[in-house]
Amino acid sequence: MRGAASVAGLAAAAALAGCAAVGPNFQRPAALVSPQFKEIAGWKVASPKASESKGDWWSVFHDPELSRLEEAVAISNQTVKSDEANYREALALINEARAGLYPTVNGTGSATRNSSAGTTLTSEASGTWTLDIWGQVRREIEAQTAGAEATAGTLANALLAEQSALALAYVQVRYSDSLEDLLTRTVEEYKRSLTITQNQYAAGTAAKSDVITAEAQVLNAQSQLIAAGVTRAQSEHAVAVLMGRPPAGLSIPHGLLATRVPSIPVSLPSALLERRPDVAAAEETMRQANAEIGVAFAGYFPAVSISGLVGYSGNPFAALYGPSNPVWSFGASLAQPLFNGGLTGAQVESARETYDSQVATYRETVLTAIQQVEDNLAGIRILSQEVKVQAEDVRISRQATQIALNEYRAGTQAFTAVVVAEAQQLTAEEALLATQAQLQTDAVSLIVALGGGWSQSKLPDAATDSALPPAAAASN
Repeated sequence: MRGAASVAGLAAAAALAGCAAVGPNFQRPAALVSPQFKEIAGWKVASPKASESKGDWWSVFHDPELSRLEEAVAISNQTVKSDEANYREALALINEARAGLYPTVNGTGSATRNSSAGTTLTSEASGTWTLDIWGQVRREIEAQTAGAEATAGTLANALLAEQSALALAYVQVRYSDSLEDLLTRTVEEYKRSLTITQNQYAAGTAAKSDVITAEAQVLNAQSQLIAAGVTRAQSEHAVAVLMGRPPAGLSIPHGLLATRVPSIPVSLPSALLERRPDVAAAEETMRQANAEIGVAFAGYFPAVSISGLVGYSGNPFAALYGPSNPVWSFGASLAQPLFNGGLTGAQVESARETYDSQVATYRETVLTAIQQVEDNLAGIRILSQEVKVQAEDVRISRQATQIALNEYRAGTQAFTAVVVAEAQQLTAEEALLATQAQLQTDAVSLIVALGGGWSQSKLPDAATDSALPPAAAASN
């Protein structure tokens, strides 16, 4: 028993010696962040108001139909479901790595019978324990935990991306609705022009060509009206799939495209480090690569293991069977790689280069995030100016059409002038509508580029989740 006590003492000493893990501790590297956004000049920074809607990011559009559609994404979207499963898989990998901290115990039993000894029963329990003196297992746990956090960030980013895609498809639905309304009005106006030409022709003051030209205008507008239904139908189908349902299961009622850009709070570029789930995922991937350096570096050090066996063997029916039959053994081993052709050094170097690659990826992710905000700020600013000019163009075009029509009625103007004026009016109105749709698209994209209301505090604690039952972890 004195040998067993010595082994136990060795194990305790080794455990105490293994408080520090080899390899570098993670520190977030500096990101290339500007002090402020270049395109923020002239932007009215919104501040929270008591009257503003307090909900998910799409609530700033104050569209009940959009809110109803968005709520289904987190529940039924299949891309999100896939990323949820990936997160649960990552939690399982944490527990797989954590198992390396504990001993492995195996039990065996057998029964034999022969003519000389009769029945012999053997039962043994054996175990081995590789002590985590150098922190290799703890670094592996750290790496898998960071990997799970990265997967959680990817899940949050996937959810945001799917919600964004639905909002953009919804904008296309509303743009198609407004375009259909515009073309419906245009068809009615062209029919009135056709009636005028028919009356003029009947009175002998207009040529037959005027009537034919007016009829062609009506047919062309009707053709455009029908074609607008294609985009509407396809956008509605996209919304249904993003909600996780077949297109036949969704019908969006007719509505109008919003013309107002909502108030969107824009903070400093450095805030994107905490507000973007893709940035958080890139940081956790970088943390995982850093921990993997420690895992590889531990290969330079010896592995210390202890093993033991407890059991008994004998004939249970013999009078002498009893306490004299137990068997046991304890031992300790040390394994130190003496030569492996530079394998360990290559593994450490590979881990370091992987970390450097992830640092570059992290910094590129931050730069891309800043670019996306800048792009959409510029888009909203410039398109807002364009809308004002186009609205004036529409007003002037309508006035020009009415003047040309009055002059045609009076016989002082050819019908060609009416056709040109009406075509210019339709072009101006379609251009205004397209710009208004792009403004709404840029507003959605800006909110998403700013993180969509997400913050790093919403990133789940993978270390805690991995200790929960699978169902409880999934609900978190």
